[in-house]
Amino acid sequence: MRILVLLFSFVFISCKSTFKVVERKDIVLDSVSIRAIFPTIDGVWFGGTNSKAGFVSFQNDSDTKIVKLQKEITDFRSMSNFSNGILFLNAGTPANIYAMSTFGYSCASSLLYSESGEKVFYDSMFIDAKTKFGVIIGDPTEDCLSILLTEDSGKTWNKIPCANLPKTVDGEAAFAASDTNVKIVDGVIFIISGGKKSRLFKSKDKGKTWEVFETPIIQGEAMTGAFSMDFYNKRKGIIVGGNYEQQKDNSANKAFTKNGGKTWKLIAENEAFGYASCVQFMPKSNGKVIFTCGTSGVYYSSNYGKTWHKIIDDTDFYTLRFSSEKFIYLAGRNKVTKIKISH
Repeated sequence: MRILVLLFSFVFISCKSTFKVVERKDIVLDSVSIRAIFPTIDGVWFGGTNSKAGFVSFQNDSDTKIVKLQKEITDFRSMSNFSNGILFLNAGTPANIYAMSTFGYSCASSLLYSESGEKVFYDSMFIDAKTKFGVIIGDPTEDCLSILLTEDSGKTWNKIPCANLPKTVDGEAAFAASDTNVKIVDGVIFIISGGKKSRLFKSKDKGKTWEVFETPIIQGEAMTGAFSMDFYNKRKGIIVGGNYEQQKDNSANKAFTKNGGKTWKLIAENEAFGYASCVQFMPKSNGKVIFTCGTSGVYYSSNYGKTWHKIIDDTDFYTLRFSSEKFIYLAGRNKVTKIKISH
């Protein structure tokens, strides 16, 4: 595989901006689209198209390891940490979960779980490293979302019976846009759906019982709704998305909650970005600083999403993660990028 490294050092300054990019490094990869990443100090693990997954180093090119996890062509769109390794899950059927060893970046892998079925399609994974409890969210195969749970950091998985879950409506599912449909915060599970119905599903007891809350984000069509979600704590959360078929439309495509998802308020109506595929809170920001990426570029807000400023023009980033409050990894079509920000 050809790997091209582009290194930039610059400052992006706007009269309205309080954050700027002071360093940037792009690593260009051949023939891989990336929607799932897991950052480390030295680089980023990724899952991508064409069955590719691995580690991209931003310190030493020789540490970069990219492999095909299976012969059959698939798209790995979900991932999380796993003891001394990383878990990867593909979108579509059969749904396969692979554990890849991170020891020495060997990329040795093993199959932990597999599920087949005409409607099987998983969208996002999250494992709490402290408690080893994790959740995978997927589209309905019956009349509920598909939800897998683990108590041992992903070594074993159990699917919640539909009888124990809230019912979905016709056309309600989720989007595998950036591996950000599910999150666990202090033991609370948050899940966002999208499509003809876009709602928040919440459980405080590891999936035994659920609450469901409406959101005001645009919905009603197959490609509308929330494409990404993040919670800073159990109360402050944000969803972004929009209409994938009208990507410049910036109305009803971002909303904020201050009470754990019970109620949501649309923010920056008819302003800033249109369709967005990923949103993340900056660590140690009290929930005030938020970054998002999508087909409008990379934007940030420093006031709980009330106003937004563009910080990067690139329109081909699909997902982003903070490795600290100063460093962000982004990935998308044929590249992964690391930026350092300051204000």
